[in-house]
Amino acid sequence: MSKFQKLYNSVFTTPTAIFKHIAIKRLIFTIIYVLSSLYVSTGLSHAQENKIILAFGDSLTAGYGLGPGEGFTDELERTLNALGSNVTVVNAGVSGDTTSGGLSRLEWVLENLPKVDLVILALGANDALRGIQPEITLNNIDGMASILKTKNIPTLIAGMMAPPNLGSIYARKFNRIFPDTAEKYDMALYPFFLDGVAGFMELNQNDRIHPNTRGVAIITKKMAPAIIDVLNK
Repeated sequence: MSKFQKLYNSVFTTPTAIFKHIAIKRLIFTIIYVLSSLYVSTGLSHAQENKIILAFGDSLTAGYGLGPGEGFTDELERTLNALGSNVTVVNAGVSGDTTSGGLSRLEWVLENLPKVDLVILALGANDALRGIQPEITLNNIDGMASILKTKNIPTLIAGMMAPPNLGSIYARKFNRIFPDTAEKYDMALYPFFLDGVAGFMELNQNDRIHPNTRGVAIITKKMAPAIIDVLNK
């Protein structure tokens, strides 16, 4: 058993609230996303060297339970810029989204951005929480990776791990989805989005799933080198 799996064993208790009112959340996302796109488009005219990173995921990237400016994308942007990069991180996270939802909206999101220098593909957590068959998740992740590859958009696949209550067979199939897809499409891989945070109560909110501000800071600092490596290629 890997150290990630040991940490993960105490993490997941499915919160029913996360899976409610998805249509409303998608509407809110659409409004925020359009405003973000306008901001990025305007900013590009003043700073063409600025790199645009699209964080395409679920509540972990959306900043569920955190205040304005405290979420993953805001902290990641600050972290990368502090390390010498010049980036804007666009939040394309939808709380409660599955890989099926991600596949259905990916091309629309890409069409509404003037340019994208890197996509962080961070979906799959809700598939595992719902016990969706790994074959379905694999097909969806593969479909999104194929779209990004066809469009020649550099991609970092942020992996997820299955909760232990689903059993070892499910976990083995699910956990292989992300490294196998990254290898198939020659994409960068960050093995576990919650590395260093999963299983540590003090780094998570009361639901034991979503990182608090301390947890978010750890995630972004650990992920930053992999992102910078892709941007510099």
